[in-house]
Amino acid sequence: MEKQTAQDDYARVKEDLQLLREDLASLTKAVAEGQKTSASNLKEEISREAHAVFENLRKRGDAALTRATEAGSQTVESVEHKIEERPFLTVILMFLAGIIVGKMLDR
Repeated sequence: MEKQTAQDDYARVKEDLQLLREDLASLTKAVAEGQKTSASNLKEEISREAHAVFENLRKRGDAALTRATEAGSQTVESVEHKIEERPFLTVILMFLAGIIVGKMLDR
């Protein structure tokens, strides 16, 4: 009888170990799937954030370029207006600037 009880205990322990293995395999699979889902969600969130930052940067760059273009156009128009007002003075100033640059380059 005692031998039968020991065999029954051994069989129960063996069954419990098998159930434990199955539970551990299920748990491992669930954790792996959870990690994949978390990684996928994180990837999507990073992608959305990067896209938003890029769009913001692009808009700011476009605005800065527009402002610089407008400022450049205004400066060119102003210089053209000054040249039209005083053409002789402009020719003399450019001549003097050429002489100064030429002297600097001779050294």
